[in-house]
Amino acid sequence: MPTRRLMPDVIKNQELTCLPPGATVRDAATLMAEKRIAAVLVTEGRTLKGIVTERDMTTRVVAAGLDPDTTPLSAVMTADPDTLEPSATALSALDLMERRRYRHLPIAIGGEVVGMVSIRDLFAVVRAHLEDELRNREAYMFGSGYSAEARLG
Repeated sequence: MPTRRLMPDVIKNQELTCLPPGATVRDAATLMAEKRIAAVLVTEGRTLKGIVTERDMTTRVVAAGLDPDTTPLSAVMTADPDTLEPSATALSALDLMERRRYRHLPIAIGGEVVGMVSIRDLFAVVRAHLEDELRNREAYMFGSGYSAEARLG
């Protein structure tokens, strides 16, 4: 896992979900529901301006009593969010997301968004890494024909 890069190792063929800063919170919520996602990138062209997540909608809109039909994303987004470049490692993304306590991290080059990684994406990488490590250790300890699946089967 330490050498897996965000792109293309973790994220491949991703379709970005973006809205302009003037779109409403309702627009974002509707889009997120349709696509079954938890965050939307706020962009002007391909330039990243911010990010809006389900948590933002809960705390900055619903709890604050704002009208989702008239509130623009620019009023509730996290402006100028942290980003990493595509060449960054999965481990560096996981570390940043853990320290800053968020679950979605835009990937950008020079301010232009090229992807977004979620904690779920990184969990899949960690899980695959741990499974590989377990298989390698079992093969070393018990020989290459030995595996947990063979024991349980």
